[in-house]
Amino acid sequence: MATEQPAYSVVQTLDNEVELRDYAPMILAEIDIDTTDAKRANDDAFGVLAKYIFGGNQPKERIGMTAPVQQSQAGEQIGMTSPVGRAPSVSGYTTSFVMPARYTIANLPAPLDPRIRIREVPAQRIAVIRFSGRANAARFAEEREALLCEVATANLQPLGEPWTAQYNPPWTPGFMRRNEVLVVVEAQ
Repeated sequence: MATEQPAYSVVQTLDNEVELRDYAPMILAEIDIDTTDAKRANDDAFGVLAKYIFGGNQPKERIGMTAPVQQSQAGEQIGMTSPVGRAPSVSGYTTSFVMPARYTIANLPAPLDPRIRIREVPAQRIAVIRFSGRANAARFAEEREALLCEVATANLQPLGEPWTAQYNPPWTPGFMRRNEVLVVVEAQ
């Protein structure tokens, strides 16, 4: 995949192919969508964030697309920036794009849409489970439980709720898709 992704190193591989990764600091562009429908939240947020990176910013600069798109429960901290991720909440979803590594807070174009927040994420240790296929709520819930079970078995402490990450455009066949469920864990 030629699309830029967040920088990380694999620290350890647990059972069920759960990886412990150390991620470098990153910058996210994110938006909250107030709906209980995950697909609608993803579609609505993606359009707003895509407009931002395609020039809906000051100074109307194109920002390279990264992967993954991330989604989490609205109001929760998202640890990672590369994928598109999502997680449900009573108040909605937060969807984020990871900004290319060449940007800093000082030189990142300012969004014209006031709903978009720019946020720095510090370096973090994140437990990740990866899977292929079409992403849906049932599959994310299944993988979330598998991830949290492995984290508990390894005596790791999750710091917050898991979120999802999707790496591929919608036209990618299911068997070729890369999806992940991630959770920040306490570094040992």
